[in-house]
Amino acid sequence: MKGLRRIPRILKINRVRGYTISCLFNNGESRIIDFKKFFGKKKLRKNHPAITLLNDIKEFRKVEIIEHTIGWRNVEIRSKDVNGNEQFYYFDLDPIVLYENSEPDRSRSLKIGLMIRTERKRAGLTQDELGKRSGISKHYISRLENDKSDIELLTLKKIIEAGLGKDLKIEID
Repeated sequence: MKGLRRIPRILKINRVRGYTISCLFNNGESRIIDFKKFFGKKKLRKNHPAITLLNDIKEFRKVEIIEHTIGWRNVEIRSKDVNGNEQFYYFDLDPIVLYENSEPDRSRSLKIGLMIRTERKRAGLTQDELGKRSGISKHYISRLENDKSDIELLTLKKIIEAGLGKDLKIEID
């Protein structure tokens, strides 16, 4: 679980397309889960809740966030408790398992590294020169440009304003 500082949780469903779901995790990363592929890896019994979802796209599309993971209130799991009383639970999936069986959603990435590289080259600067101007190591500039490291907002401000001599503006759409 590279990149996670804590147990993964799902904060938002970005979109549902067919049997794929893009989710925003608590580490800020959007990831895509392909449920045909995910459930295809398992030998499902005839009465497994996933069968209902895979056989009816309308039922699958009723997915929602349930306690920081995704699940379906329209699909119930029935079992008996220790006293023999029948219980039912909504069908949901462990967010750790979902994270491990997902791929980054590149369409939702910020592409900050690419923006830094483009502006650095436009300014005619090397990574070393940009690093010196902004008080950051050449190695870190390289890691940012290659999307190998996250960036804090104040560090981005130093790179943009001190290193590139531009103003940092942030917009929310």
